[in-house]
Amino acid sequence: MDFEITPEETKQKLACGEAKLLDVREPWEHQTARIEGAQLIPMGELQARVQELDPDDHIVVFCHSGVRSAKVANWLRQQGYDKVQSMRGGIAAWSRNVDPKVPTY
Repeated sequence: MDFEITPEETKQKLACGEAKLLDVREPWEHQTARIEGAQLIPMGELQARVQELDPDDHIVVFCHSGVRSAKVANWLRQQGYDKVQSMRGGIAAWSRNVDPKVPTY
């Protein structure tokens, strides 16, 4: 499985029920712009809350631009979450390429 996934590929996976979204941004960012159905676990809380994730799920991690999500995806893979991908370009790319109704910030 590739380390990164595009927003467009993510949309397809979500539509088929083949992936779950993990938002690792801060709560204020989530309130500003969000993708419906995404689970919010800020990056700084992930180590304490990792048990909330199912290692058997295909998890697509996203942040604002893709930097934090890449770090989180890498860490999760080290913890045995083999089906984790980082969404390339984050929610900013999602807003540009998939859903322009999601605000940019």
